[in-house]
Amino acid sequence: FSVKSYNQPRREQRQQVLQAAREQDVIVVPEGGSFFFHNMSMVQDGHTGVEHNIPVVPLYDDITNFWAATKAHNTPTLVVNYASMSGEYYWYQHTNVWEKERLLKFTPRSVIDSRARHRTMVPEEEYENGHILTSKSLKKLADKGVKINLGAHGQLQGLGAHWELWMIQQGGMSNHDALKCATINGAVYLGLDHQLGSIEPGKLADIIVLDKNPMEDIRNSEFVRYTMINGRLYDPETMNEIGNYDRKRSKFYFEMEGSGNAWPYYMETNSHMMPQCCMKN
Repeated sequence: FSVKSYNQPRREQRQQVLQAAREQDVIVVPEGGSFFFHNMSMVQDGHTGVEHNIPVVPLYDDITNFWAATKAHNTPTLVVNYASMSGEYYWYQHTNVWEKERLLKFTPRSVIDSRARHRTMVPEEEYENGHILTSKSLKKLADKGVKINLGAHGQLQGLGAHWELWMIQQGGMSNHDALKCATINGAVYLGLDHQLGSIEPGKLADIIVLDKNPMEDIRNSEFVRYTMINGRLYDPETMNEIGNYDRKRSKFYFEMEGSGNAWPYYMETNSHMMPQCCMKN
């Protein structure tokens, strides 16, 4: 079990949560909150990790050595990337997200187009001094033995996890180490590595089958052929269950009768092109 310690403003409050968790044998995953001194005290006090990046980069040996002396992980969420440009915008700027056919099957165009077509464009140096610089500090931490986890923050379901993986690798990690961030590290973080995170006898059959090798190019991670969850096989083109069973998924809310996205004239009137205010978690 885990508990989220979300932005408790005082250190003694966070310590009280930790003490209660120790007594109940529960792990504590705190919100980073973009406060450097909060983050350092979280590491020092024994939190399971820090969620979100440290808002100061580059990190030097005093911080990396300090962190490496603990068992705390870091889940940086580079798609958000505190203290600079969100990494999410890098992919809107460098790729035509609205042309991703598989994504369009599972996400309303109103969500995709309002972000991807109406995209923010900035000089490349903003990203070099943003999430890429943060990613380089993640490699420093990883080289010292700190486990880095992949967390996509819910920015854009499906594709967001791939973006996060690619950005973790942008800082200089090998493809193999970046893939560990996406698999076994997160399982260890949540105390589920006896069930998840790697292919071993006795573990749950949670497997992704790819058409291309991400060890050769990390961006091959998006070419998914099959997804298996606890031994049950799914077609990523439809999300229908296949293999031993033949079960179609239920409809998404935007596919149901009465949804604005399902109206015949929705695309004809270019409703998907209208700028919208998108709330983020």
